Amino acid sequence: MLDPDTEAGVAARVRWTLEAVFGTVAEIRAASTALLNRVTAQGRRPVSADLAALRPGLHLHLARQELVSGVGFIAAPGLLDDVPAWLEWWQSGSDGAVRPLLLDLDPRSSAYSDYTHWDWFALPRDTGRRAVAGPYVDYLCSDEYSLTLSAPVHIGGRFVGVAAADVYLRHFEAAVMPLLRALPAPAHLVNARGRVAASADPAHLAGSLTKGPDFGALLAGARPGRHGELRLVPCDDIPLVLVIPEN
Repeated sequence: MLDPDTEAGVAARVRWTLEAVFGTVAEIRAASTALLNRVTAQGRRPVSADLAALRPGLHLHLARQELVSGVGFIAAPGLLDDVPAWLEWWQSGSDGAVRPLLLDLDPRSSAYSDYTHWDWFALPRDTGRRAVAGPYVDYLCSDEYSLTLSAPVHIGGRFVGVAAADVYLRHFEAAVMPLLRALPAPAHLVNARGRVAASADPAHLAGSLTKGPDFGALLAGARPGRHGELRLVPCDDIPLVLVIPEN
């Protein structure tokens, strides 16, 4: 067992905190891939109604994974034959009820919700790897400060969308802040874009950007590094980096 008060120990425990959520994302990706492959085998393009088959599994994920507040499959524009875009997304309300997310996805509408520029969609699409997006105020779903964990879905080598799960930032911070505070220097966690996901350092607040290091390259290399007086420790294969000042 790693000492939880070491940098490597903290990074490992952060990974353990989010790996269960990424496990949920992986199951959604597998179910979405299998569904789309079945439709393709029928010699037709999928339609939005086909994605309803994912709903029992999505509801089950919301019921059994306490960190998760929303889950679903988000289609790449042009994938479906009947609509230009689609989110098969379900979320838990404060009353515990499970509800669908309903958005205007008509590009001709002034209220069109273009999700393709959001990091939770763009990072998996552009890198082919899973991603942690945020924290950000999730105006699409909950109006809560959130993290979104996502992974690309491919059919025949073609990107067709992402599987994803939301985690409220307050729940993530409650899980990892005791770990960060146990370190001898005020540390923070950042994603591939340098966005601070949690912090015990008042100079780096959650949601702010840490500039300078190429965190994406560090995560791709999966090895600790340095930038000036900062030590950078990837959280194993979770796309977050533990940032610790030297002094």
